[in-house]
Order: sequence, then structure tokens, then C-alpha cells
Amino acid sequence: MPARTAGQGEPGPLLVAEVSSQPEALAGWVVVDSLVDGMAMGGTRMTEAVTRQEVERLARAMSEKLTLVGLPIGGAKAGIVAGPGERDEVLRAFGRTAAPLLHGGIYLGCDLGTTHEDRDVFLAAARYDVRDHPRVKRLPVDWGTFWTHLRDITGHGVAEATAAAITARFGTRGCRVVVQGFGTVGRAVAASLEQRGHRVVAVADVLGTIAAPAGLSVGELVGRTTPAGTVERAGLPDGVAVLDGPEAWLDVDADVLVLAAAGDAIRGDNVHRVVAEVVVEGGNLCCTTAAKDGLAARGVLLVPDVVANVGGAAVTGCVLTGTVPFDLPLSQMVAWFFDWVGTQVRANTAQVLEVAHGRDPVAELLAQRRRAQV
Repeated sequence: MPARTAGQGEPGPLLVAEVSSQPEALAGWVVVDSLVDGMAMGGTRMTEAVTRQEVERLARAMSEKLTLVGLPIGGAKAGIVAGPGERDEVLRAFGRTAAPLLHGGIYLGCDLGTTHEDRDVFLAAARYDVRDHPRVKRLPVDWGTFWTHLRDITGHGVAEATAAAITARFGTRGCRVVVQGFGTVGRAVAASLEQRGHRVVAVADVLGTIAAPAGLSVGELVGRTTPAGTVERAGLPDGVAVLDGPEAWLDVDADVLVLAAAGDAIRGDNVHRVVAEVVVEGGNLCCTTAAKDGLAARGVLLVPDVVANVGGAAVTGCVLTGTVPFDLPLSQMVAWFFDWVGTQVRANTAQVLEVAHGRDPVAELLAQRRRAQV
């Protein structure tokens, strides 16, 4: 039985564990927002500016994501302050410190600032092997190989949410799209929307914004993208401009804005610059509360992150809860995941847009799910 039903408005998380270790200069937190049958899950964020409050907000969002897709597992999150020191040493220290939580039913994976390889480092230090989980053992391949086939699953979900929102606002016509953030998620979203007949008119990475009113070739941009996730500027085609200003993507004339980078991209001080009629949170906590209020007041359709940015979490949740059909061969299992995530995201996007006018759509959806479970 759940120790807490996610999203019921409790004042704080179930557990906040501070993790620290010297001389590795480890500092961070593991936050468990909710438990279902003794289990919770979430990613591990590693940035210079991560805070306890941020990790708590992310853990709550994870609870809401998993509730909205109907998976019986609680939400958690970890945050590591990426300060000076040897990265692998910090990750190993984190694994040793967080080991009791991992072995106690709190699965921690990747998030902003950590890779699958980083995850493997801290799980090994914790002497925790997810393959020992009775359900994970039933996968047709090992955990690492399994994820190589699903790296684009989060971007797939964001693209499905964006396409559903476009249909709701614009019908079947092609739209001009700006993608803020050109990492794994942003690239997958841009490619998917281009394939659906929409025109990607700008993308932004950490170096700035690249724009072309006639449309960018997503394939060419992906080919120019470095391992660090930035697009090479030298030799860009005619008609493609590099815009000045760290937030120049806000001013690009477009119908749709997909946020696929760090949090608080749209805030109370810049929400007035949003041109798009549809905004999709493809990352975590992309819009502040003030920004959401400002967008709603202007009639902008907003698809929140707990609806759109669910793919990776859903895959892990499906495995840990036994939701996936384990008897499928790998190729069919991968296809099942993409279909399942797409179905869940499309349905939740449609419902959140139905109740968005004048209300908090996530709270309304969560309330509907709770009533349905009674």
C-alpha cells in the first residue's frame, strides 16, 4: 500500500537525506517525495547551482509524472553540487553514501549533468546492481544495453505532446517552431516535428541562438553538433543567422516554443517576450509560477513538464513495476515502450489542455486520477 499518494498537496517530502563526504568534496541531497509499496525512483542532477529546494521540487514533479501515467511507484530525486574535485571520485562517494537508500527501494538514475556512464559509476560504488531486481532480471538484455535503444524516448514523448498541442491550437497546418536546448531531447523533438511537416525556425544551445525564417535543416544541425551538445557556427548556410543575446530565442517569430534546457527559462521578468501561442516544457521546471500565470493570462497553451517530459521516467517505472510485457523480444519491447509513452502523453496532453482555462491543470488532473482510484 502507498505510504503517500503523490500529488495530494502535502507540505513537504517524506525524506530529505543530505549526502556529504570529505575529501571528495561531495555535497548534495536525496529527496523522497512519495513511496508506493516501499518504492520510489528519480534521476540524479549534478550541476554547480543545484539546491535542496530545487531537488525537492523535482522530486514532487516526479511523483506527479508517475501518477499521471498510472505507474504504482513513488517519486524521488537526487542532487549533487558539481564543485571542484575529481568527478568519478565524487560520484563514487555519492554511491557509497546513498547505498542504504538504493538498497532500500529508492532507484536513482540519470538527470541533468549526469550520463548513463555516471550512473553506472555511483551504482557500482553502492554495490547496487539493478539487474538484481527481480523484474529487471527479466529484461532480454542487460540494463546498459537496454538503454542504448531508448535514448530518444524522452524526446519522443515531448514531440508527441507538442504535436497534440499544435493540433489543439492550430489544427492540421504546419507551424513554425523554436527549440530552446539542443541536447538529446531537443534534437529528437526537432527531428520529429520536422518529419511531421513543421518548420524549425530556430534552435538555441549554450552558445546562443541559430535562426532561419525559411526553416533550418535539422539533419544538418545535428551533423554539426559536438559531443558537448553545441552546434558548430563556422560555415553555416546562407539565410541562417546567429542571433545576439543569451535569450534571443524568445524574440523569434514562431507559433510554438519547446523548452528543452535548464529550469526557469521563462520567468516573470521575460514572459512578456514570448511570441508563441503554444509552449511545451520539454525539460524540468522550465517555467516559474509567475511565468505560468503570465502565459495563462495571455491565452498561451502550456503543456507542463509533468505531462510532456515523462519518457525516460516512464520506461524505468514500467520495468520496476512490471508493467512492460517481459516476454517480448528486444525490438518489440522497444517499440512497445515508444507506443506506450506516446499514448500516455497524447492522452494527458489532451486532458490538461481541456482543463487549462482559469485553473491549475496539473492539480485538476491529479484530482481526477485520485477520484478514479477511490
